[in-house]
This record gives sequence, structure tokens and C-alpha cells, in this order.
Amino acid sequence: MIDIEAVRADTPACEKVLHFNSAGASLMPKPVYDAVCHHLRIENSVGGYEAERRAKDDLEAFYSEFAGLLNASPDEIAYVENATRAWDMAFYGLPLSEGDRILTHGSEYASNYLALLQQARRRKLHIDLIPSDASGQIDVNAMPALITDRTKLIAITHVPTQGGLINPAAEVGKIARKYGVTYLLDACQSVGQLDIDVEKIGCDILSGTGRKFLRGPRGTGFLYVRRGMIEKVDPPFVDLHSATWLDEKSYQLAPGAKRYENWESYVAGRVGLMVAVRYARNLGLPAIEQRTRQLADSLRHELGNVRGVTVHDLGKEKCGIVTFTKEGVSPGNMAERLVSQGMNISVSAATSAQLDLGRRGLDAVARASVHYFNTDTEIERFVEAIRVIVE
Repeated sequence: MIDIEAVRADTPACEKVLHFNSAGASLMPKPVYDAVCHHLRIENSVGGYEAERRAKDDLEAFYSEFAGLLNASPDEIAYVENATRAWDMAFYGLPLSEGDRILTHGSEYASNYLALLQQARRRKLHIDLIPSDASGQIDVNAMPALITDRTKLIAITHVPTQGGLINPAAEVGKIARKYGVTYLLDACQSVGQLDIDVEKIGCDILSGTGRKFLRGPRGTGFLYVRRGMIEKVDPPFVDLHSATWLDEKSYQLAPGAKRYENWESYVAGRVGLMVAVRYARNLGLPAIEQRTRQLADSLRHELGNVRGVTVHDLGKEKCGIVTFTKEGVSPGNMAERLVSQGMNISVSAATSAQLDLGRRGLDAVARASVHYFNTDTEIERFVEAIRVIVE
């Protein structure tokens, strides 16, 4: 059980705003905020390099905390400045060649799909879309028929940014292992709200962010690369941190996943993200997942009872992201009206989800994303605000 009063006390902003935007950027708990500010104060007093040396233990703990969070090893974890760059560091480092095929799904994140399109054009790769089943999630049973000897990568998003769908990541992992295909999982929206185990999922690579459901600082992200994959994923660029210059004609990559890092980084953010992971682990990811799902289920139910509102979430399993529209009110206008009342949500547009919202004929949807620190009372207030909103 989570002590809701305690976690809300750790989140002072809860007194001022109703924050249903953790899928955008969550509210940092006080220990995370304090850790970031503490490091910045040290930087300001003694200098950046000197402050980093003092933070050595916390920076090393980053790897062990993430390893514990994901059921990985510390040497399989890299700090990267955001989730998209983490995904890019892996994808652009894969040994793909002309004629190779990539399997993905209509729920894929826009930035990822743009990278697939770019590399398909550059390297003459082929992109194959896995169909959805009746619920809207990845149709795992359809995957074997799409796999050929040229299928080199399965790249999917665990939880899409534009809906509450949870794709069957572990079932996809079984297919990937059976056919020997590299498996890249975007977990940007799932790590921090779901209990993630990379061994159970079976992914070779996993990328994510700090600012969303982990409740860390902005400008922070991470990359997991399975130990057996590290030598197969050549960093698309290196520097004096990710590699050692041996002589005029040779260099040596850093051991483990640190070869995907850069020398310069947001040190205060790295410390803050480590504290955020520790905070989540202390609460327990199973408890976080259970409460977040319960709150989202309640929000979907209550919104479904409001005249003119349609909930658009797909999938057999759903998470803390709730998407909806209201007849006669644009999602953008709705978000503006809500923020004027101290209620935060986001809008997902078809331009960022062409293979999903575009194909469903939805120009945009309102996105309310709850987290464990939210309450039933907030859901009641939010639904009442939606009920009375008109254009």
C-alpha cells in the first residue's frame, strides 16, 4: 500500500494544481527536487567539475538503482540526455544493410517512426507493419508470417504516447527470441508506472526518460542494452568518454553500456534521476502500477458517463493514460480551459500518430494521465469540469 498523504506531502504542487499530465512531465517529489538543487548549489559554490567529483557515489548509484528497477546489470545501463536520443543511440548503431526489414506497429512513437523512415531511405530498408488485433494492440499471432530471413529488427513502443494501450511486450519478446530477431522496446511511457522486468520482457534494448512516470528532472533519460548485444550495437558517434584514444590509428570503446554516453551531461539531473528511481523503488513498482491503473480505470468509467464524451483508449490492458474527446469542443480548447482552472492535461495530435489517430479519423485527442499521487477526489473534480465545458 502507498501512503497517499505522505507522497502528496512530498509533492507540494498537489496543493495548487490538479496534475493529470504525468505522461508529459510529472511532478517531482521533494527529495528529487532537493537533490537537484543541492547539486546546483555545490556547482555554484565550488565549480562544476569539483561538484561532480563530490557526487561520485550518487552518480555510480545511478547504474545500480536502474539495474534494480529493470532487473538488469549495472553495466547494461547508460545515462542519455533524453529518451529519443537513447533510442537513436541504439537504433542508428545497429548493423542494418540494404534489403533488411524492420517490424513495427501502428502505435509507434512519431520520432521513432521518422527515424525508421529516414534510415529506410538512406539504407534502402523495408518497414513492415504488424497488424492490430481486435482490441487494438499488437497482434502477436500475426507476427511469424511477417518474419523473413531479412527481418533484422522488431521495434515497438510499449505504451503509446497517444493512448492507454499496453502492448504485449513479453509476448513480442518470445517471438523475437524464437526467430533470433533483435528487439528494441521504447518504454518511455511505461517505466515508472508499470513494473518492468527486462528478463521477463525479453528485449535486447530498452529506452526511456526521466521526466514522465519516474518523476525525475527534464533533460534526463536512460538506455538499457543487454550484455550480449553491446558488442553488436556500434555507437553512432563517440567521444573521449565513450572511447579511449589509443594511438594515431586506433581507439577502444568503453566497457559496457557506458560507450553510449557522452562526456558532457546534466550532472544535477543525473543525480536527481537516480533519486527518483530510488524513490519509486522504495514505494514499490507493483504498488505504483496497481494504484495508477485503478485511478485510470475509474477516470475512464466516469468520463464514459459524461454526455458527449468518448473515451478512445485501445488494448486488452490499459495504463494510466486516458484519452478522450467531447463533442463540440476541440481538445486544444479543452486543455486551455482546464489549465485556467488549475488542471493540467495534454493533447495528442494525429500529426504525431499518423498510423494510429490518423487511421482512426481523429485529428486530436485530449490526454489525461494520472499517477499514484492523484486521488479519487481529483477525478471527481476533473470529470465535473469536463461535464460543464462547452465551446
